[in-house]
Amino acid sequence: MSRIGRLPIDIPAGVTVTVDGQQVAVKGPKGELSLTVAKPIEVKVEENQVLVTRPDDERESRSLHGLTRTLINNNIIGVTEGYTKGLEVVGTGYRVAQKGSAVEFALGFSHPVTVEPPAGITFTVEGNNKLTVSGIDKQAVGEVAANIRKIRKPEPYKGKGVRYAGEVVRRKAGKAGK
Repeated sequence: MSRIGRLPIDIPAGVTVTVDGQQVAVKGPKGELSLTVAKPIEVKVEENQVLVTRPDDERESRSLHGLTRTLINNNIIGVTEGYTKGLEVVGTGYRVAQKGSAVEFALGFSHPVTVEPPAGITFTVEGNNKLTVSGIDKQAVGEVAANIRKIRKPEPYKGKGVRYAGEVVRRKAGKAGK
């Protein structure tokens, strides 16, 4: 039996979870998220808890059991607390600035790079080299942060670029001198 999948999910106060066939909708103080559950997995709401069960021990059912439980749990955490991902801009002359809801990066290119937030995502700039991506959908927050990092990945020689907060960049020695 899946150790993660069999754990019940407690529903906090102010959150409603509705199950309609394979659709699971989670509504909370920060917003609403929905999830389509894969076919063999069943979801039930009983006594302020969400229970995820599987009908058999087939390989596909086992693999989807813990995944489905975690996705529902992530949605519940998202509508109550939300998710954030921090980014740091490192390098001489590299900076980030807020332009309305969008952010503008100066990353050593011949032009500034402007990034518009997708629906449900907000950007917060602290100083001129820290950016926080926040929202209620964990997957969307992570994907937006990864796409921003992809604009200028940290390079291994000087460590310049956009990195996650707390990310350690492995440095390489440059060319050996004579």
